[in-house]
Amino acid sequence: MQSKSRPLDDISNLLTNAVGAVKGVGDEVKAMGRSQAEKFIADMDLVSRDEFEVLKARLDAALAEIATLKAAASPKATTKRKAAVKKSNPSKK
Repeated sequence: MQSKSRPLDDISNLLTNAVGAVKGVGDEVKAMGRSQAEKFIADMDLVSRDEFEVLKARLDAALAEIATLKAAASPKATTKRKAAVKKSNPSKK
């Protein structure tokens, strides 16, 4: 004895095929959207992560050097240098 009739099998196969077709269309839409997004990002002329990291390292080094120069040129540092010169050379006043 059959558990399903022939019309129900046909409807079941039709729905299965329709779901497969809808999934295929969905996958195609995702691929097109991804492609358009990649094209849009490429047209924006953004920097790569590697370029960003290199520039960030150079900026950090430059800021550290500026901080060192500012510390060396500050009034406290100048006063300390003058005091050190006076201690090392007591003949000059």
